[in-house]
Amino acid sequence: MRVFGIAGHSGMGKTTLLERLVPELTARGLRVSLIKHSHKAIDIDRPGKDSYRLREAGCSEVVLLGNERWALMHELRGAPEPSLEYLIGRLQDCDLVLIEGFKDGHFPKIEVWRAELGRDTLWPHWPGIVGIAGDGPPGPSQGMMDANQLLVFDLADIRSIADCVVERAITC
Repeated sequence: MRVFGIAGHSGMGKTTLLERLVPELTARGLRVSLIKHSHKAIDIDRPGKDSYRLREAGCSEVVLLGNERWALMHELRGAPEPSLEYLIGRLQDCDLVLIEGFKDGHFPKIEVWRAELGRDTLWPHWPGIVGIAGDGPPGPSQGMMDANQLLVFDLADIRSIADCVVERAITC
């Protein structure tokens, strides 16, 4: 498996880019999986459902199996978040793992950045950012742009972004 990340501040459009990028990558014959890190409390279960009730009763893990998908829910119960390496090790075999979040991870990533939102880029302060996909090149307030250090993509150019992902993904 190889890994590549998509990073950016909240609201920049990371998931929107991924929604367009994944079909391009799968059309190239790649089996793609995704790990999304959120700083919010997430719950894929609903109060009142059996699996929810059993997690609340104290189960450490619950596997929910339906006729179209299955999910493993693991309760941290105050334990630290697992490492990215641990999570990757839990995935089934695939060609490419896309990682949304884990901004400080030491793997290649493209930052999604939109000028109209008025935020500074994560680059050059976060490790691994090899390119920025945005609605225009970052301005002077975002730091010096060195063409040898940073690739710049238009968010609409999914083919070029996919080329970068395929070329620069690293083996985990």
